Parts: sequence; C-alpha cells; structure tokens
Amino acid sequence: MMKSHRKVLLAAAFALTAVLPAKAQDTIKIGSSLGLTGYGSLTDGHWRDGLTVAIEAINKQGGVLGKKLELVTEDNKSTPQQAVVVYRKMMSEDKVVAFNSGCISAGNFAAASFVTKAKLPMFLCSILPRQPEEVKWAFQFLPPPKFEVDARYQYLKDKTQVRKIGLLADPSPYVTLMKGIAEKTAAEFGLEVVASETYQQDDSDFSVQIGRINAAGAGAVIMLGQGNAVITAANNIRSLGLKNMLMMASIQELDIHLAAGKVLGDQYMAPAPMIQVASDDMSVLTDPKARAAAEPFVKAMKDKYGRTDNAQASRAWDSMMMMAMAMKAAGTTDGEKVRDAFEKLGPYTGAGASYDFTTERHIGITQNPYVLVSVKDDKLAIRK
Repeated sequence: MMKSHRKVLLAAAFALTAVLPAKAQDTIKIGSSLGLTGYGSLTDGHWRDGLTVAIEAINKQGGVLGKKLELVTEDNKSTPQQAVVVYRKMMSEDKVVAFNSGCISAGNFAAASFVTKAKLPMFLCSILPRQPEEVKWAFQFLPPPKFEVDARYQYLKDKTQVRKIGLLADPSPYVTLMKGIAEKTAAEFGLEVVASETYQQDDSDFSVQIGRINAAGAGAVIMLGQGNAVITAANNIRSLGLKNMLMMASIQELDIHLAAGKVLGDQYMAPAPMIQVASDDMSVLTDPKARAAAEPFVKAMKDKYGRTDNAQASRAWDSMMMMAMAMKAAGTTDGEKVRDAFEKLGPYTGAGASYDFTTERHIGITQNPYVLVSVKDDKLAIRK
C-alpha cells in the first residue's frame, strides 16, 4: 500500500510539472532592453510606458493568436555591456519571441549578432545595426537623424540672420551619425560650421566648449545629444552672458525642453514631433488619420500616467501595434515569418508618425515628422 501510495503521489507530481511549461506558454513574451538607469533613463522610461499601454490595449481586444502579450523588460543601465547580458537573459530564460527595445543604439548594436543568429526580429527605438545581415532582422522606429538636422537648419535659413554655427555633440552612435550629416549638409542651407566641440553625457560643465564656439563667431549652438546635458548647456549659455546666442537642441523629453526653455526663454528651440506638442493640445493634429490614430494612444497614456510625454511613447505604441498586426498576418510567432509579414504591412499611420517599411527599407519613417518648438507658458509651442 505504501509503494502504491508513493506511485500515486509521483504520478500527480509528474502531471503537475507537465502542466507548468504549457501554462508558461499561455502568453507571448516580448523582450525589451531598456536604459532605465544611466543617461538614457528618461527616454527609455517613456518607451517602456508606450509599450505597456499598447500591450494593455491589445490584450483588452483579445490579444494575439488567442494569447495575451507579456512584456519582459530588463535594465541595460545605458551601457552596451549590460545590454548583451540582458538580451541573452531574455532569450535563454524568458524565451521571448521578439524584441522591442529602447533607444540605446550601442546596446542594440552589441546584441544584434546573436539575436540575428536566433532569428528573432528586433523593433527598435534606436538606429539600425551596422551589419547587413543584422539589418534584415531589425526595424527602426526612430526618424532618420537627417530630419533633426534639417528642421533646425531650415529654420535658421528661413527665419534668422544666423549663418555661422557651432556643433556640440556627445559620442553616442546616433549622435555621431547626426554630426556627420550636420557637417556635410550645412552649406546646402547657406550655413558654415565654424566650431565643432564634444562632451561626455556625465560632464557637469560645457563653458569651455561653448566659449570656443562663441569665440569662433557662431550665432547658434547646435546641440547633438539628449538628456540633462541640455540643461547644463543652457545654464552655461546664460552664465556666460551670451544673450544673442541661440541654442538649438536635439529631440528631447518634455521635461528637458521645459527646463531648458525656462533658463533661456526664446533663445531655446528644438525639433519635436507633432504628437509631443499635442500632449497639451490635440487640435494641432489637423490630419484626420493622424488624429484618429493618436487619440486612443493619448487617452491610454493619460488614464495610466496622467500628464505624459508622448514623443517616444507614441512610437513605442506604434511599434507594438504593428508587431501584433504582423503576428496576426503571419498566423504564428515564428521570427522569420513575423519578419516577412511585417515587411508586407504597407503604409501605416500611427500615433507618433507615419511608417512605410518594406523588404528593402527597414527605416519606417520616410517623411520629416518634426516641427521646431520653443517653450511658452510651461508648454511646447510651434516656433513661427
């Protein structure tokens, strides 16, 4: 009787353990490598927020292929070394079927080779990896850096008398690419780069660099980089007494824009997507299709987070919505089939931008989504 009872217990235990793996597969796991600490924390925190509300919306509509989506996030600490660790962890332990990762380009680059070998698609806030084989598995939801440059240069050409400019850039891959574009295209807008300075994201003072830019005769600082360094630069311009020096920042988080604008007033301006301005005024979205796409996203963000910054989060929402569409079209979560289906989705109007991915084009935003903004009454206002 004792042996028989033990056999029954063993059989029950085996049956229970057999059920557990099946239950673990009741969700479709999407991995996200995010810089939740370090210099990318603001940007990637908003990317995570956009993914979160998108998954909640998708799951409320029944999920994908009869299953709920589950977001698995890991903090890469804004470093490529840690990104490699967390990407491997999500593949080996969490068994994610795709990645939808944040804006730390170097981290996504570092992981791209082994993610590609595993045939898992990567949907990215950052620029694409460098190797052609890796690009086949990666999709960029970040507007090309040329659009950031063009928005600022066009304004200087059309609205100001400034013709000499100085560049102030951090060493990140995205900024390095943007810096090269800024140097090469300035003459097309009748501008001359008279100084080019660099900084590290954790530097506490840029007075020397800005002083050299001013001494070279520049009427505007074109800052290439994100994060609190922008506020530092704004304070340096004010402390140096450069009342006629324009500061033209890169795309930034809303809090960064507001803080830098408070320091410099009309001297501060930057490119921003319309959805970021629409955080406070939906009427700025005059295109009916764009507004229809943005409204459910804006409502979901406000319901969950209150006042929000929608610049990054909107494209995260779009990327997740399109990923779900591709999985439904493919009828599977198989990486290769999802990738192929994604390439065939065709033009898509999203909350943050319009996209048109193809087999040959894995940079989805093909039209400049930016307007130039300044800060007025603690809000972003389109610069006239």
